[in-house]
Amino acid sequence: MAQSMVNFRIDEDLKKSMEQVCTDMGMSLTTAFTIFAKTVSRERRIPFEVTADPFYSASNLRYLEKQIADIESGKAKLKAHDLIDAED
Repeated sequence: MAQSMVNFRIDEDLKKSMEQVCTDMGMSLTTAFTIFAKTVSRERRIPFEVTADPFYSASNLRYLEKQIADIESGKAKLKAHDLIDAED
């Protein structure tokens, strides 16, 4: 089987962390990514749940932008409140 090189960028700390996990499991990064690629190819899906943080949804960002505009224009009525103590 012919081999092909795949290059991509990843955060250095994330790479080191993943390398350590792979080493602990007795495999290399190449093996881990090959397992991932074979699973995606065989199952035709990402083999884990991928979700988006709802905070960054388009509707929430529009809401936040409107709130910022209201604050900047003086339209929003802000009121002070006591700090809430968080329990450990």
